[in-house]
Amino acid sequence: MYKVIAVYKVSDDEAKKLAFEEHFKNVHTPICLKIPGIKEVRVNKVFGGPTGSSSLHQIVEMVFENKESWKTAMKTPEMMESGKDAVKFAGDLVSVHFAEETVIKA
Repeated sequence: MYKVIAVYKVSDDEAKKLAFEEHFKNVHTPICLKIPGIKEVRVNKVFGGPTGSSSLHQIVEMVFENKESWKTAMKTPEMMESGKDAVKFAGDLVSVHFAEETVIKA
């Protein structure tokens, strides 16, 4: 599978945290779900790390079945809207990455 991965850092401002949660759930996620070829959106809420707290708030994976569906989606108006919206509501708290998933089973 191919993915667009958004990594969101924690905001120090409690009001911004609440606004982030509301916007992500009610505005951003519906935009993402309209992207052609998207298989699913995986939201990973970060609750800590080995030493306690983490500088990350959440890691979001937009999943595509294969490289072709990912490449096609990357050129769509819906993907552009998603990117613009992420910058608008998360700004410097978000970084975006592209990845190919390999599953290794025990």
